[in-house]
Amino acid sequence: MTLSRTIMNDDLHIQDLAHYGPVIPVIVLEDLAEAVPLAKALVAGGVRVMEITLRTNVALESIRAIAQEVPEAIVGAGTITSEVDAQKACQAGARFMVSPGLTERVAQTCNELAVPLLPGVATASEVMRARELGYTVQKFFPAVACGGLEMLKAWSGPFPDVLFCPTGGIGPDNAKDFLALKNVVCVGGSWLVPQHAIRSRQWDHITLLAREARRLSAPV
Repeated sequence: MTLSRTIMNDDLHIQDLAHYGPVIPVIVLEDLAEAVPLAKALVAGGVRVMEITLRTNVALESIRAIAQEVPEAIVGAGTITSEVDAQKACQAGARFMVSPGLTERVAQTCNELAVPLLPGVATASEVMRARELGYTVQKFFPAVACGGLEMLKAWSGPFPDVLFCPTGGIGPDNAKDFLALKNVVCVGGSWLVPQHAIRSRQWDHITLLAREARRLSAPV
């Protein structure tokens, strides 16, 4: 079965997300009250695309709050591991999905919902499978643990038509190295949204980190 690359009703493609900036912040929220001010702080720093991971009890409500109250933000749901996750995230207002891996059920559900999916891959076989299902933009996860820069360089030969968003172990010290690769379209990272800054409501600091991230370059 081949699944076409999904789009949303505003024709947003996964690859388009990189045009809003080279870094997608990966966010874990424990307090719903932090969702909207965090999103506003990122947007103020020029980072509109953000991934809220479904790892906490407030994740879905956080997505809903950001979608409703911060229209400038392009909020997506991360840690999508089942069709139920995708359905709930879509109902909450997520505009794209990110998964640590890929199954046909998750792919089919996102396709039916017309919500873009960034599927996770960690091996050449998984890259091939995701490509067979129609995904030519993929999340390399966990990037550093699975070979990092050298793995991506090696994949550029057999997979010249696939672009990657490496996530996992990416930070301000190595982000530029990843973004310099021709098959990297953007990176995902949590350094823009450190937990200590969120808990202490240091929104100006997060805005500063977002501005610094915007200055990184990606070949999009």
